Amino acid sequence: MKIREFCDMNMFEQILQQWCEATGMSAVALDSDGEYITKEIGMTDFCTKYTRSTQEGRNRCDKCNKEGKGVYFCHTGLMDFSMDIKVEGKVVGKIIGGQVLPHEPEEEQMKEVARQIGVDPDKYYQAAKRVAVRPENAIRAAAELLESTVNMFVNHQYVNSKNGTLIEVVTSNIEEVSSLLKDINDKSRTLDKIESKQRILALNASIEAGRAGEMGKGFAVVANEVGNLASNSGDVNKTIKNILKQLNEVVGKIAEESRRTMD
Repeated sequence: MKIREFCDMNMFEQILQQWCEATGMSAVALDSDGEYITKEIGMTDFCTKYTRSTQEGRNRCDKCNKEGKGVYFCHTGLMDFSMDIKVEGKVVGKIIGGQVLPHEPEEEQMKEVARQIGVDPDKYYQAAKRVAVRPENAIRAAAELLESTVNMFVNHQYVNSKNGTLIEVVTSNIEEVSSLLKDINDKSRTLDKIESKQRILALNASIEAGRAGEMGKGFAVVANEVGNLASNSGDVNKTIKNILKQLNEVVGKIAEESRRTMD
């Protein structure tokens, strides 16, 4: 199940954009294969320009992104988050982000991280001082709010997509049933013609039997049976027509309801 197959990604990205602007935090969404499905929003220079500028820095960041769950402290001391996106209980992707500090950066700590990953300690510390500072409880609350919002949105999109597919199947089947009913109606009209011919044949046979007198008694029996057959055929045909009428009404109601639902 791929989020991009059923989700309005422009709207998805807009939700992330507005959340990032409101909180001063960063965010990006990934699918179940770890591929980015939205653009990176609100990413800091501290992370993109400095921390991830060396192979060691990238390795540490990738390890945090892979192993981090919920709201956590990354290897630099910033607070990040990783929240699962679930549909019908199955993980279909996740949102990662954060890149904020719960307090002002500690100079020596930041410079030590810089030395470990191979970047200029002074520039690294200056970049850290430009990172947004938010209370830890506010960071956790904001991340949980985003998790709830995104999951509600994605699941709503999934249900809409699933219902739309179901309606298309129902509509297709309705069209097929309508075609079959038309064929049966055509056959019913053919039965009308046969019934009429049988009645004429029975009438003619009765007349001829009467003219033949005693010799026509056997013929009269046949004429009577033909007449009965015509009568029975007529009754059966009327029953078929009544059933077809009811079926046409039911199919019509279903088709109308399907169109209304799709609109």
